[in-house]
Amino acid sequence: MDRKNVWKSYTSARKMELEQINERYKGCLDAGKTERECVALAVAEARKAGYVSLEEVKAPLKAGDKIYAVCMDKSIALFQIGRQPLEKGMNILGAHIDSPRIDVKQNPLYESDEFAYLDTHYYGGIKKYQWLTIPLALHGVVVKKDGTVINVSIGEKEEDPVFVISDLLVHLAAKQMEQKASAVIEGEKLDLIIASCPLEETEGLDNEEKDAVKANVAKILKESYNIEEEDFVSAELEIVPAGKARDCGIDRSMILAYGQDDRVCAFTSLFAMLDAKVTDRTACCILVDKEEIGSVGATGMHSRFFENVVAELIAMESGESELKVRRALQNSKMLSSDVSAAYDPMFADAFEKRSSAFFGKGLVFNKFTGSRGKNGSNDANAEYLAQIRRAMDEEQVAYQFAELGKVDVGGGGTIAYIMANYGMEVIDSGVPVLSMHAPWETTSKADVYEAYRGYLAFLKNM
Repeated sequence: MDRKNVWKSYTSARKMELEQINERYKGCLDAGKTERECVALAVAEARKAGYVSLEEVKAPLKAGDKIYAVCMDKSIALFQIGRQPLEKGMNILGAHIDSPRIDVKQNPLYESDEFAYLDTHYYGGIKKYQWLTIPLALHGVVVKKDGTVINVSIGEKEEDPVFVISDLLVHLAAKQMEQKASAVIEGEKLDLIIASCPLEETEGLDNEEKDAVKANVAKILKESYNIEEEDFVSAELEIVPAGKARDCGIDRSMILAYGQDDRVCAFTSLFAMLDAKVTDRTACCILVDKEEIGSVGATGMHSRFFENVVAELIAMESGESELKVRRALQNSKMLSSDVSAAYDPMFADAFEKRSSAFFGKGLVFNKFTGSRGKNGSNDANAEYLAQIRRAMDEEQVAYQFAELGKVDVGGGGTIAYIMANYGMEVIDSGVPVLSMHAPWETTSKADVYEAYRGYLAFLKNM
């Protein structure tokens, strides 16, 4: 089915609203380059909109109550209580806020031939060579033994230094250029250059300091951040591309930014949740960690965090009941929102054009994801697809149906199958992205806007 480019249908008022949503979105991308930063941003925005933390809620619940719960500062669930009991089910927007990146190891600081490095381990699926020779920033937290949390963000301000991972000059790279792309750079060589200046000589002291560049780094860390080398053991530091989200194209129709997988779905879902009105069914938005490495751990979708929060809400609404918790989850409907691969004419061979997602044609629905025979997929029911179509059409949302590339070329998964384990209706949805998992990804402003509108329509009409 051919879908029209939605840009052609926009009125001046619609274009103005589109720009407002996209400016809001770019600001969130800049402020949220890690899971912790995304959760802190979501909490701040939620509190402005009248949400209170689960610990502050007084029983019994009533329609219109706005509640959020945070898990380890890396996942968050927001609820707007509806007029019906929770056991009747919720309308859930789900997305993930972790993105492919490079992590700093727990014993990272070392010197080699008068360069100081941080040892690293990449996170999620990346093309390693894409991370060489680009400006990089360091984000995260260092937690000292007394519990003090030191927030780190170096490389984003104009006056900040940036960091880099080096590459071999082309003049000496004949052997390297013969390698497969996956072997051009080894994971153990993705170490971050952070300094090259040795500690200054001090009169009266032994100036034959071994690893003097490393010693200088240790001095700077202590003086500027009150961080000791041992504190790296209890740190979570992420290496991400330095720089802000930017308009892309001479027509400013696109956005170029780091982390749009999956923050383009996460932030538009958050916007919809904060802007939604009270309906019969409870509205929910859950933003989780660890999707890029299998949704594992306490902050991933496989954890019991979400289920536990629903149990708390049921208890406050009508008293503790395991059966009502199960009913609430089974009767829910969900958009598992994750990005889709946008059709790229430069790499047309990887796509089946009739089943591809295109820029400018709106929110994407994927009946199934997975790979090679739908492996690992949640395959949505036809009845649910019909409900989704009706909900979108009632609000004149531009949307399209697609799958991720040709059948035997590759594939990917989302959090959909995990939530489907509860027996709820779930479908994958999201925004088309060019260069997915690259340090800089590209989206269409029209699709970002239609995603926001689509998520609002889902919360209102399902």
